[in-house]
Amino acid sequence: MTHTYWAEYAWLDPGVEPGVALDVDADGRIAAVRTGVAAPPPGATVLRGLTLPGLANAHSHAFHRALRSTVQVGSGTFWTWREVMYSVADRLTPETYHALARAAYAEMALAGVTAVGEFHYLHHAPGGTRYADPNAMGEALIAAAADAGIRITLLDTAYVAAGLRSAAEGEPPNHHQLRFSDGTAEAWAERVSLLKEDDREHVRLGAAIHSVRAVPARQLGTVAEWAASRGAPLHVHLSEQTAENDACLAVHGRTPTRLLADHGVLGPRTTGVHNTHLTDADIALIGGSGTGTCMCPTTERDLADGIGPAPALQRAGSTLSLGSDSHAVIDLFEEARAMELNERLRSRTRGHWTAAALLRAASADGHAALGWADAGSLEPGALADFTTVALDSVRTAGAVPRLAAEVAVFAASAVDVRHTVVGGRHVVRDGTHTSVPDVASALSEAVAALH
Repeated sequence: MTHTYWAEYAWLDPGVEPGVALDVDADGRIAAVRTGVAAPPPGATVLRGLTLPGLANAHSHAFHRALRSTVQVGSGTFWTWREVMYSVADRLTPETYHALARAAYAEMALAGVTAVGEFHYLHHAPGGTRYADPNAMGEALIAAAADAGIRITLLDTAYVAAGLRSAAEGEPPNHHQLRFSDGTAEAWAERVSLLKEDDREHVRLGAAIHSVRAVPARQLGTVAEWAASRGAPLHVHLSEQTAENDACLAVHGRTPTRLLADHGVLGPRTTGVHNTHLTDADIALIGGSGTGTCMCPTTERDLADGIGPAPALQRAGSTLSLGSDSHAVIDLFEEARAMELNERLRSRTRGHWTAAALLRAASADGHAALGWADAGSLEPGALADFTTVALDSVRTAGAVPRLAAEVAVFAASAVDVRHTVVGGRHVVRDGTHTSVPDVASALSEAVAALH
């Protein structure tokens, strides 16, 4: 059995086509893409507006959603922001984490996100005691994604040290970070190996190195080897702060990028998150190894981190993806245009990326970074994951249809998403989540439970 979705307009990379029928098979994949279909076929579900491949939020910390507004008081730095983050992390249980993540992922679905890369390091109970199920917190995230109707790549994160101490070892975790730490990368690998994808079609398992601050150099290879043996994606926070670079140079005599390269971390399955403060040699290492770059512009500007050298990274061979990271906002259209607009401010020139290139970063390339190479495009055989943006809102009205992609990237926002379909199933219909009908209330209740 197949079901047909009829898109008033659809972005078929690199252009926009009117009247596109998307036939979806019983396995939740696109069986056929038919253009030039002027009217909805009988029985088809009508999608008014511009239909795009589902968006991939390639970098998320779900519990940071509870920080919105709280961390906007006063000034401070990344490091003072981190103390507020710790206070929220201290209060979470598997049950409250599930409730918060379910609401945050439902917010993502409302924003057109069909897959999330969850950079997960909140593993244990306060004090570092393991739950009866040592992966209870990760399982809460997997269940939350299922409840919200989106796909998840659980990037289980090694975070064993508080900072750089010497070439051989790191600083012991502080009392907040004990929840994050397995003690060693070897113990991390043992715990993570208990997680299974099984027949959970919405799940991919991956690995992450929190940073060179949090995983001692001699343990980096353990994490890289675990991911390599499974062909799994591997992500790492890289040079987000100049303080990280300074500490790494002081202890190891090399940049974080060089350190990761020397321990076999870089490569085509690896994505560096932020990649903000890089040398020319770092950029050449990242691009030359095929390592990807996930930019998170709304978080990077919120934390005053700086603007990463995205154009230079891409020219060097690094594929770009996008993430909402701390969820100061959840809006992949904003992330996409911010990457371009930030670069305009820095360079005082326009047109670094086309709308098509920015949509590709937000869809196909983001999915690939998360291990979903069969998602992120509207073509036969791909997963039937797509989203529709209204072209008649106050932000998008008046657009020339052939330039609908430009208006989506440079004017639309998450609130303009009307439909989200995942695996052929309507998750958001006419702006309402089908299984979490009141996402705002779900968010309010989940956040209130932590304050």
